[in-house]
Amino acid sequence: MTTFVDRVELHIAAGNGGHGCASVHREKFKPLGGPDGGNGGRGGDVILTVDQSVTTLLDYHHSPHRRATNGKPGEGGNRAGKDGQDLVLPVPDGTVVLDRAGNVLADLVGHGTSYVAAQGGRGGLGNAALASARRKAPGFALLGEPGDLQDIVLELKTVADVALVGYPSAGKSSLISVLSAAKPKIADYPFTTLVPNLGVVTAGSTVYTIADVPGLIPGASQGRGLGLEFLRHVERCSVLVHVLDTATLESERDPVSDLDVIEEELKQYGGLGDRPRIIVLNKIDVPDGKDLAEMVRPDLEARGYRVFEVSAVAHLGLRELSFALGELVGQARAAKPKEEATRIVIRPKAVDDAGFTVTQEDAGLFRVRGDKPERWVRQTDFNNDEAVGYLADRLNRLGVEEQLMKAGARAGDGVAIGPEDNAVVFDWEPSMMSGAEMLGRRGEDHRFEEQRPAVQRRRDRQAERDESLGEYSDFDPFE
Repeated sequence: MTTFVDRVELHIAAGNGGHGCASVHREKFKPLGGPDGGNGGRGGDVILTVDQSVTTLLDYHHSPHRRATNGKPGEGGNRAGKDGQDLVLPVPDGTVVLDRAGNVLADLVGHGTSYVAAQGGRGGLGNAALASARRKAPGFALLGEPGDLQDIVLELKTVADVALVGYPSAGKSSLISVLSAAKPKIADYPFTTLVPNLGVVTAGSTVYTIADVPGLIPGASQGRGLGLEFLRHVERCSVLVHVLDTATLESERDPVSDLDVIEEELKQYGGLGDRPRIIVLNKIDVPDGKDLAEMVRPDLEARGYRVFEVSAVAHLGLRELSFALGELVGQARAAKPKEEATRIVIRPKAVDDAGFTVTQEDAGLFRVRGDKPERWVRQTDFNNDEAVGYLADRLNRLGVEEQLMKAGARAGDGVAIGPEDNAVVFDWEPSMMSGAEMLGRRGEDHRFEEQRPAVQRRRDRQAERDESLGEYSDFDPFE
């Protein structure tokens, strides 16, 4: 059964925002008590957070579909809907977040580092929040916005200071087992190591991590063997250690040729040319291995490499190797730039930036694109004429109608708001009247202009008395 997964495709969905509520306060002797519809709750976000206790992406391999909870709709009595709960997904340290096209969205390094992969939708406003001095009792509410839907790829790149690279069965697993407390699988056949192994090494006052990368073979950078799957785990390492087998039974191989092959694969993979290298000639406990190590050492040193002769089985030369690695790791850490506090960059909107664009397409269609118009369309209930009228008011105040006229739009032309695959299309009528105006003048509600029945009856009786007396008076005792 697979226990280590370092690349998965994840399908995530943030929560939808709850709809606003259209409600009117009802109480005895108060037939029009005013709007009291509450706002809908916000949808939950999907957040990726680095957790040191997580070392694999196995859980997401088995369950790739994740969804946050939706916000609750608002209710009457000015009761707002409950916000949806955020979905926090723990990921290993060193996880890279990419989109399906391969673009890097986030590089999560360090415990607690988080990234909002999908943002929850806003909750819709209730009619209580939409009321104003001119629109006293809105008969509609705004809909909640849908949450983001994302398909992302998670790739794990091991966070280690030292990487052990080399041919299969070169002794990398044995070496990491004696340098640290790691207990990798060790056997006498190729590709024993199927997953990267991590160990912690203490060399004097320096503590560093060391990774055993599964064996590389010729063509690994093009997908042969296991190399392509695990070469990404070398990218974050500060020091590369070539573990060369001096006791191989294959007659066509020797330490120098093995080094050249692995270096060529690293070159083909790219991005590793600046890392310091150390050569480890392993298995010198074997008589022929000791002789071969002494034979090739001058050639390797002539190339500028530091060479160490070790035996993981006999524990020979390990102390010198661990301190040399600690020295290089210390130098790499000192050369890293100091981390600075994140700067807050404020980018004010340009004076002439309307926040939307109007473009003319084929067949006389005009398309409106912008965050506000598209969001307002998503929030509108098109089954409610008053809500459609409110949308028309908002677009007019934003200047959409003016820009359409400047772009050459005429009455009856088609106007689309939103992207091509999800747009609202309608026939444009300049200053068109809609449901919000059917109640009276734009922004007014004639229901609040009506007199109460009892007052109207008293007015009628007074008018009858005045008519019977033949008098007319402007005086109104009930004003």
